[in-house]
Amino acid sequence: MALDEGLKNELQKQGVFVTTWDQLVNWGRSNSIWPLQFGLACCAIEMIATAASRYDIARFGSEIFRASPRQADLIIVAGTVTKKMAPQVVRLYNQMAEPKYVISMGACATSGGPFHTGYNVLKGIDRYIPVDVYIPGCPPTPQALLEGLMRLQERIKSRSMGQEVGPKQGEYPIPEFGKSGLEPRYNPDVFQPKKPWADPPAQPAPKPAAPSPSST
Repeated sequence: MALDEGLKNELQKQGVFVTTWDQLVNWGRSNSIWPLQFGLACCAIEMIATAASRYDIARFGSEIFRASPRQADLIIVAGTVTKKMAPQVVRLYNQMAEPKYVISMGACATSGGPFHTGYNVLKGIDRYIPVDVYIPGCPPTPQALLEGLMRLQERIKSRSMGQEVGPKQGEYPIPEFGKSGLEPRYNPDVFQPKKPWADPPAQPAPKPAAPSPSST
């Protein structure tokens, strides 16, 4: 049963706050997001600056960077994801407890950035794990990371625990090196390539040419 907003405001003036269980839990979760302590490239320097005194990520309750994925809520993919590191990122993500979140920090983590033509660079971490917030830039500033963190807080507050855990539950396949790079090339549960990126359909074998009529 919804409570009248006027009555709710009057109760708040008297020090009485009415809420729901989901709102109370999400208020606590959104203000205590613990990131995983790891970085991949130059974006990690900006992430470190965000945790320092000038930008002070502790204002948002996220200053506790955990060294173990089992104690982390958020993985910030900060920097270029090479095909050698992609399996390790997926493995770390699988070891995190639900509900868990991913921020793709910078152009390199999102699409390969200036190295997208390199044979050794993954064209976006969202090919293997679901991404909640994308932060553009090369590299993004600490202010941009804080903005992305606030967008993630809004997402957490707007969804119930059941909505957060249900779609992401389970482990994702860890890619392995094959004859032509990483296999599988992407996780179809989280990434659907556009037509130019998809494998070309098999072409039917050409029909043999009809014999030309003999000249008389």
